[in-house]
Amino acid sequence: MKDQARVVVIGGGITGCSVLYHLAKAGWTDVVLVEKGELTSGATCHAAGTLTEFNTSKTIMRMRQYSVGLYRELKTYDEIGSLNIASSPEMLKTLQRNVSRAKGIGLNANIISPKEILELLPWASEKDLYGAVYLPEDGQIDPHETTYAVAKAATNLGAEIYTRTRVTGIELTSKGEVSKVKTDKGDIQCEMVVNAAGIWSDKIAAMVGVQIPCSAVVHQHIALEPIPGKEIPIDSPVFRDYEYLVYGRPEGGSYLIGGWEAEPPACWIDGAPWEHESSDVPNDLDRFAPMLEDATKRFPFLADSGLIRLVAHPDAFTPNSEPLLGPWPGVKGFWLAANSSMQGFGGGGGMGKSLAEWMMTGQTEWDIYGFRPWRFNKHYNDPYYAAECAKECYKYYYHTNYPNDEESASRPRRISPFHHRTQDLGAVYGRKNGWERVNYFEPQKSWRRAGEEQREWGGWVEPSYFDTVANECKAVRENVGIFDFTSFGKIDIKGAGALELIQRLTDNDMDRPVGAVIYSQFLNDQGGIVGDVVVTRWANDHFRIISGSGYVDSDLGWIKLQQLESDPPVSVLDATEDYAVIGLWGPKARQVLQKITTEDMSNEAFPYMTAKSFDINGVEVLAQRVTYVGELGWELQVPSNKAIFIWDQLWAAGQEHQITPCGYKAIDSLRLEKGFLGLTSDITALETPYEARLGFCVKLKANNNFIGKQALEKVKADGVQQKLCTVTVGSEDYLTLYGGEAVLSQGETVSRLRSAGYGHYISKNIAYTYLPLELAKEGTELSVEIFGEQVQAVVTADALYDPKNKTILS
Repeated sequence: MKDQARVVVIGGGITGCSVLYHLAKAGWTDVVLVEKGELTSGATCHAAGTLTEFNTSKTIMRMRQYSVGLYRELKTYDEIGSLNIASSPEMLKTLQRNVSRAKGIGLNANIISPKEILELLPWASEKDLYGAVYLPEDGQIDPHETTYAVAKAATNLGAEIYTRTRVTGIELTSKGEVSKVKTDKGDIQCEMVVNAAGIWSDKIAAMVGVQIPCSAVVHQHIALEPIPGKEIPIDSPVFRDYEYLVYGRPEGGSYLIGGWEAEPPACWIDGAPWEHESSDVPNDLDRFAPMLEDATKRFPFLADSGLIRLVAHPDAFTPNSEPLLGPWPGVKGFWLAANSSMQGFGGGGGMGKSLAEWMMTGQTEWDIYGFRPWRFNKHYNDPYYAAECAKECYKYYYHTNYPNDEESASRPRRISPFHHRTQDLGAVYGRKNGWERVNYFEPQKSWRRAGEEQREWGGWVEPSYFDTVANECKAVRENVGIFDFTSFGKIDIKGAGALELIQRLTDNDMDRPVGAVIYSQFLNDQGGIVGDVVVTRWANDHFRIISGSGYVDSDLGWIKLQQLESDPPVSVLDATEDYAVIGLWGPKARQVLQKITTEDMSNEAFPYMTAKSFDINGVEVLAQRVTYVGELGWELQVPSNKAIFIWDQLWAAGQEHQITPCGYKAIDSLRLEKGFLGLTSDITALETPYEARLGFCVKLKANNNFIGKQALEKVKADGVQQKLCTVTVGSEDYLTLYGGEAVLSQGETVSRLRSAGYGHYISKNIAYTYLPLELAKEGTELSVEIFGEQVQAVVTADALYDPKNKTILS
C-alpha cells in the first residue's frame, strides 16, 4: 500500500469510485481509495438500479443525464425506458406541473394517454389510469457491475484502490490542514481527503472534529416470482406509480418492486457500526404490505406471484434529502461527497464530476449551492432530530409534497421570544431551519402549526388563506403591519480585519460611514450569486450581516472559507439567537414607532438605508430603516431576553393606527409586487448581478478586490445575454402558479419561471423569469405552461408597485 498520495477517497460505493475516476480522468493520478469492506459493500450493493433523467431540479437533472452518459460509455447501461404513472386526477396534475418544470430546465418530456401506457405495459390494469410521463431513454444498471466498471476505469488511469482497509483516524497539522489518513493497514500522507463513506460519513467526519447530520433510514424492496404464461419481458419499461408509492423494474420474468413507506424506521441513529457491510437489516413484511397491495392494484396478476425475497437496507439521508458535497470550512483539505439521500447511481456520476471540478479548479459547472455540506444549523447535530427530519423527507419521496405544505417532524424546535404573543393572535406557523415562523394569522381561530395544508384544502387550487393574506397585504400598504423576523440570520464580523474581509466578500462598497446599511451579494469566482445579504456598519470594526433564515449557516461557512491566514485579526460569530427582530412597515409605521421613543424618526433624521442604536425604556434597540415589502418602515433588533417589552409597546401604540400582525405569506406577495428578489429562486450561482438587475450593487471602481470582480468586469465589457424580467400571467383571477413552470415564446420553450405568486394589492399573478435580450422588453407577449395549458403572459416593468420608491423614501 502506498504511504503517500495527493488525495485519499474514503468509501467504495458508486460515489467514492466516481470521485476517484473523475480526479484521475482530469490528471490527478496520485489518488487512492480505501474501503473497509469490498467495493459496493454499503448501500450501493442494495440499489434497485433504476435510472431516470426526470427531475424538477436543474442540477439533479444534469447530474442524472451525465451519469447515464457515463454508464452508457462504460457499457453498463440498459436503455429500456420508464413510465411515471398517474393513478388519480390529482396525481396527473402533479405530473403535468412537473413536466412543465422539466421542460423549463431543458428536458423534453410529455404526458402520454392511458391507451399509450397499455401499449407499453399491456399487463397493467386500466383502472384508475389517467396518464404517465414516458421517457424512452431511461433505463437500469446492475449496481455491482457498474461500480466495478467505474473503479476499473479509475485504476486504468493510475488511481489505486485498497479494500479491506479501514480508516482509523485522520491527522491534521497545527493549522488545521489534512496531513495523514491512518488505517489498519498503514498510514497515507496526503493533502486532501474525500469523505464518501455513506452511512459511516458522520464517523469519518468526527475524526477531524466535524459534526454532520447523517441518518440511516431503512428502505425495502421485494423480488417476486414469475407466473408461467405471464412473464414480464426483460426489456419492458421501468415503472413508477407515485399515487401508490411504488416503483418496479423487470427481473427474472417478474418485477423487483420497491416502495416508499409512510413510517420508515431509522437505524443506528447515533452511528452505524463499522462491522455492517452488505448484509440486510431486519425486514418487515407487515410494513411493506401496503405497497405490495398497491402494486397489485396496478398489476393485478402479481397477487398470484410468490415472494422470493424482501430486502431491507439502510441508506444515508440528510435532514432535507439533499447530498453533502463540497469542502468543510475550517478544515483545509477535508471534502465530502456523502449522504446521497437515494440519489445513488443517478447522482453518483454527476457528484463525482462536480466534486472533482471543485477540488481541482475551485468551481463547478452546475449550481450545487443546495448541496453545501455546512448548510445545516447546529440543531441538526442532534441525531434524533436529524433522523426525524430525514424520515419525513423519505415519506415524501413519491408522495406529492405540495408547495404550501409544511414539515411536521419534531416541532417545535426553535421559537422566538414573540411566539406566545403570535399564538394569542391566531398564528398559523410554518417551519424554516427549525424555526417556527408565522405564515399568516387567523384572528378568530386558535393558533396551529401548518402541516399537509394543501392536501387538506383540495390540492392544486386557490389556497384557503387567500383572503386572509390579502387583508394582511392591504394593512401593510394602507396602515401598518408588524412582523416577527427573529429567524433572520445575524452574523457579526468584528476586529481589525473586519473591513478587509467584508470588502473581499461583497460586490458593494462597505467602506461607508458608521450607521450605513448596504445591500449586497456574495459572489463566486465566476461572478455567480452565492449570497444575498444586508450589511450594517455598527462601528469602524463591526459589521453585522443579515441573512435569510435558511441561509445563515451556508453564509457562515462561506465566510470562513474565504478567510486568509494573512488577514488581520477578525472574529466571525453567529448572533442569530442573541437578538429578536421586529419588522414594522406601512405608511403609519413612523407614527407608531415615534410614539414609544424620543429619538427623531423623521426622514431627515433617519434616512432610508441607515441604522441607529437608541434606548426605549431602558432597552437598547438597533433600528435599521430597510424594507422587503416596499413600504416605509424599520427592522428593530432587540436583545432576546428583553424583546417582548418592545413588541408590547409597539402593539399598544399601534392600536389607533389599525396595526395588523402579518406573516411570511404576505411578504411573498408584497415583495413580488415591488420587484424584490429571493436567493436560490431568482438569483443563483449561475447568474451574475448584471443579469439579475442588481448591477446597482456592484462597485467595480471601489478600492476593493472582491471575489468575482474580474469575472464581472468581463461580463460588463462583453455584455449580458439574458435579463431577469417581471411578467404578469393571465388576468386578475388567481392562477395556481408556484414557480418553475415553462415559459414559451411562439410555442417554443425559452425559460422557466423563478418566483411566482399572486400580488394581492394590485390583483395580478406575478412571476420572474430570465429571458434572452430580444425578449426582455416591456410588452413582449409570452405564454406559461400551467398544468398542460398555455396561459398568456406579458413582460412588464420590474416593479409593479411604487416603481419610483415614493413610499419607501417618504
